[in-house]
Amino acid sequence: MCVVCAMAAASAATGFRTWLQTHHLSWLTPRRMRTLTLAAMCAAGLVSTVGISGSTPPAAHSAPAIHAAR
Repeated sequence: MCVVCAMAAASAATGFRTWLQTHHLSWLTPRRMRTLTLAAMCAAGLVSTVGISGSTPPAAHSAPAIHAAR
């Protein structure tokens, strides 16, 4: 996992939390907001570490050439 992926995931979770908070939803109590924030951060962390691969898979190499016996 690269630091940029982790930072992007954390900022997305923070943006989701802010979006929820600005919509003034009646069912969103402070306790539920805390729970949703924790769930969003955990989901973002899991997706950025497990779901997104930071490396490129190695290129497929052809089979080694078999040398003829002399």
